[in-house]
Amino acid sequence: MRHLWTWITSAVVLAVAVAIGISIVQNPNIDHASIARYQFAPAILAGLRTTLELAAISGAIGLGLGLGLALMRLSENPVLRWASGVYTWAFRGTPLLVQILFWGNLALLFKRVGLFVPFTDISLVSAATNSVITPFVASILALGLNEGAYMSEIIRAGILSVDRGQVDAARALGMTSSLTMRKVVLPQAFRVIIPPTVNQFTNLLKATSLVSVIAGGDLLTAAENIASANLHTIELLLVATFWFLAITSLSSLAQNAVEHRLAPA
Repeated sequence: MRHLWTWITSAVVLAVAVAIGISIVQNPNIDHASIARYQFAPAILAGLRTTLELAAISGAIGLGLGLGLALMRLSENPVLRWASGVYTWAFRGTPLLVQILFWGNLALLFKRVGLFVPFTDISLVSAATNSVITPFVASILALGLNEGAYMSEIIRAGILSVDRGQVDAARALGMTSSLTMRKVVLPQAFRVIIPPTVNQFTNLLKATSLVSVIAGGDLLTAAENIASANLHTIELLLVATFWFLAITSLSSLAQNAVEHRLAPA
């Protein structure tokens, strides 16, 4: 009976998948020639490159910021703990789309950005906000700062997973707190931190599509720009879907390889 239900559920799932595939392939409202024509269009490939750049830069910012926030959260200094907690609460508690729109419209709040003498109108270096916070920079800021909040919790959980006895042993040997963190705690915590970090990067790849609301130059922005000209909206969305599936699949394969590598023997 168990094998019978296995065959039945497998057949149902396969039938649904085939039906969806056939409905897309045979749908008269989809111009498959347009999909093939724009699949490797220069504008689409440029958008794909920008998407990868956004993910890589934002991921690096998030990793560094997350490490700092995690260490602040675990600090004995109550001010640092409070500041880290408020930052994480604010950026994890608000939608990423809202944060992207905020940075994209920063010029509405500050006409100029730069270095100013506190409590005066004297500026050391300043420039128009729109010339500094371009859509690409706004996208980096929004994605990177948001990523830092999530990475801080991943890193903090990894650090807390290290047995307290390891820290006590290092202290007994005369190691300082910073040396203990670098030489004892973090090397062991990395085994716990790395797999969810790779998974978080996969989510970041998909989240880059949100910057299309401020014309961030990403893959979805390129697809929307082409679709606005030729009105092949569904076809261009399918093109973008193909590339997102391709890059997230590669990221998932990397995650599986990392998890297999770090799995206990």
